[in-house]
Amino acid sequence: MTSTLRASACKNFSVLSITRRDFFCSCGIIRGMNKKLKLITYGCQMNVADSERMAGFLKQIGYSLTEDLDAADLILINTCCVRATAEDKVFGQIGRFKTLKRQKPTLILGVTGCMAQKEGADLIKRAPHVDFVLGTGQSSEVARVVQTIELERKHFVDTSNVSGDIPSEVFPLRGGQVSTFVPIMYGCNNFCTYCIVPYVRGRERSRKPEEIFAEVKQAAAEGFKEITLLGQNVNSYAGGVTFAELLTAVDKIDGVERLRFMTSHPKDLSDELIVAIANGQHICEHIHLPVQYGSNKILKRMNRVYTVEGYLKLVDKIRAALPNVSLTTDLIVGFPGETEDDFQETLDFIKAVKFDAAFTFIYSKRSGTPAATFDNQIDDETKHRRLDELMKVQNAISLEKNRALLDSVVEVLVEGASKTDDKIFTGRTRSNKLILFEHGNEQAGDLVNIKINQAQTWLLKGEVI
Repeated sequence: MTSTLRASACKNFSVLSITRRDFFCSCGIIRGMNKKLKLITYGCQMNVADSERMAGFLKQIGYSLTEDLDAADLILINTCCVRATAEDKVFGQIGRFKTLKRQKPTLILGVTGCMAQKEGADLIKRAPHVDFVLGTGQSSEVARVVQTIELERKHFVDTSNVSGDIPSEVFPLRGGQVSTFVPIMYGCNNFCTYCIVPYVRGRERSRKPEEIFAEVKQAAAEGFKEITLLGQNVNSYAGGVTFAELLTAVDKIDGVERLRFMTSHPKDLSDELIVAIANGQHICEHIHLPVQYGSNKILKRMNRVYTVEGYLKLVDKIRAALPNVSLTTDLIVGFPGETEDDFQETLDFIKAVKFDAAFTFIYSKRSGTPAATFDNQIDDETKHRRLDELMKVQNAISLEKNRALLDSVVEVLVEGASKTDDKIFTGRTRSNKLILFEHGNEQAGDLVNIKINQAQTWLLKGEVI
């Protein structure tokens, strides 16, 4: 992606220090004290983690989070562009804020993340009421940019540094009570033909182990019981130790009750990692292993660099070492050139693997990716029909898997009250199954034993014993 800088920073502006206490302009004024930030996040877990970091940086210059749009002094939209529907939602949201900006001229509106990286200055051309656009490599600059705009009301666009250095200091302002994300690497080197991520997230860069350990300890000290290590391709981590070694070391940190990781590429899931999970104390028996398709022809066109046979051997190896493992995956239907035979191979494949759950998607053409130029694009009607068939098969498998847990007792990490009924609490098993149970004296963060007495496709119900 090309770099664009449409407005320079204030000439009187310089960063003297970036600490948890101070973020000063050289003119001696502390900007943004006691102001409100409305944060809107679209997309994946990495976007959530990025938003928490940006909120942390903005906290240093006096911004606190609010859910009240009318009270906001700064609205920050952290975006996704993996699928067209995500971009459409963002543009719709930006359009709705035009009236709010007119009513409150001092309101600052910023767009960050993958869509910002992809669109750059075109976002402001399309929506001039947007004040700034920051790409994925510039999230650590958000406080400096906001202070600049407070001083000089000019548009600011920067999509440089997409594969640049990872900031050594981050101050995430975490949401939630029980679980949190800790990124260990950024970017992707795989260049799957359908995927925009390498272009908007850059090449793979790994954080230093000591920085990861420090952040995990900080999260544990803040009361988070479950840590998920994040990366676009987490098991290709290259920070001086292997990912298996990193995972084993984090497993030993005091306060970590559950340890997860995502997302894994099948080509990089090593025997060493399988052993690490099997020998771990807090490492959960759940592996999200995106296969994307069940036909070798389509896998090759996707540039996934493994075969159906190789994936099946890996699954056998995982289940031999981890008999109670939960396997989940991603599946794409409607990829260019997909035939009925290819699709039937995929249905046969998921029947053979028997995933606990699958996230299913219709192929979305992304400009700038090779697959967008492929011949034999699939029509929408066929895509939707195949998606419905795929979900029907997978839902039956998921229900079968959950019914096998009836009358068993599982350890559940309590997350809190259900969104629809405060008498019902929710939690997850080590295998990442969602559990609903009637609330007694349990609190968020508790580990409780639940006897399963009802199984549904996407969740289980039970009672505390």
